[in-house]
Amino acid sequence: MERFFFLDDEDRNLIAKRRGDHNRLGCALQMCTVRYIGLFLEDPLAVPWPVIEHLAEQLEIEDSSCLKEYTERSKTAYEHAWEIGDAYGYHRYEDPAHGRVFRAFLHGRAWTHADGPVELFNHAAGWLRRHRVLLPGVNVLTRQVSEVRTIAEKRLHAAVAKAALRAAPALPGDLVATLKTPEGTRYSELERMRRLPTRSTAPR
Repeated sequence: MERFFFLDDEDRNLIAKRRGDHNRLGCALQMCTVRYIGLFLEDPLAVPWPVIEHLAEQLEIEDSSCLKEYTERSKTAYEHAWEIGDAYGYHRYEDPAHGRVFRAFLHGRAWTHADGPVELFNHAAGWLRRHRVLLPGVNVLTRQVSEVRTIAEKRLHAAVAKAALRAAPALPGDLVATLKTPEGTRYSELERMRRLPTRSTAPR
């Protein structure tokens, strides 16, 4: 909490422009929320109450329950979010310039690391937070991670196929043949090679 919900002088200067304790506290809450999770909540008040009390104490607001008034005017939260984003250099996920850099990172990560979908998703979210790009919906980011992994896998398969062809023209055909299951057997040649050798022990 001390790391993401501590208000420094720059934070306080922006908060001081708000009128009323509820607006000051609401602005501080949105400021710290986007810093912590990388996006502005649809309901700015959907946070644990100890967080609100921690911010109220720093702002010397005795009655933290005044925050309930913050959402009475729906546009207030949106206006504050826009001002916070502008002041601290946050960018929308749809921003073309940052989108290109992010996709380059994601493709590079998928190509050079054997990350699973969850791990690659976490790296993607971490990159967006570090570069102050507002996180999109989970489904949007999940879909992009899945597409990037598919592209990386196809690229890897193509690279292996070309390397095999350069090594021996007949090698690709031989490798494909290992996928077939010969008549009278239950396993393909590839599956047979994957199995550990077994040794029967004669009865004593």
